[in-house]
Amino acid sequence: MDIKAVLWDVDDTLFDYTAADRAGMRDHLTAEGLSLGHDSVEDALTRWRELTSLHWRRYAAGEGGDWDSTRRDRVRDFHGQPLSDAEADAWFERYIAHYERAWTLFPDVVPVLDALAASHRHAVLSNSSLPVQERKLRALGVWDRFETVLCAEQLGIHKPAAEAFHVACEALELPPHEVAYVGDHPEIDGRGAADAGLLSVWIDRGGLYATVDPPVGPHRIATLAELPAILGSDTRFGAPSTFG
Repeated sequence: MDIKAVLWDVDDTLFDYTAADRAGMRDHLTAEGLSLGHDSVEDALTRWRELTSLHWRRYAAGEGGDWDSTRRDRVRDFHGQPLSDAEADAWFERYIAHYERAWTLFPDVVPVLDALAASHRHAVLSNSSLPVQERKLRALGVWDRFETVLCAEQLGIHKPAAEAFHVACEALELPPHEVAYVGDHPEIDGRGAADAGLLSVWIDRGGLYATVDPPVGPHRIATLAELPAILGSDTRFGAPSTFG
């Protein structure tokens, strides 16, 4: 195995999206003085995450229009009433201000990027949009770590489609078997990358998918400290897998 480059997912792989989303929405709802018909802020948070997943699936399937339309529909569903584009955008922008204050990388990200900097090239393949991920990666101080950042909205192809992974490999001018992909979702990232012929590394942070049968193909890790050993890097940063 001769892996020359690592492709990275962003949300819940490098960036703690789940924690930032929950903290941002909790602060937003508190500031707005409402839970939008839910019994508690926690119930509202649960509904927000459900709608986020629903509208991501619609967007990936090409059913929800462009990125902005999908976001507005999510806000309208959350409110349970019609809102104009301007009203939906204004509400979301107020939420974003709280969400961005909670942005943070996982603590294992910079150490592993440092450890692999000399041995591997790095790029991003995300199901998000380029303006969103560029803003995020710049704010988090890691934008310059990646040769290229490829996003589904600009490519017109979403993971887990093999074409998405292959386009990223072509951008790196490498065949799939010389590229590793690291992502947090067992199917979209783990199985998708494996089926596309990449070395697939599925990071299951906190054992969130402990009750899920792991897909065939990906290496399953709990922390990025395990990644260098899988890549065969000449580094002491690697750690044995906690999943056995």
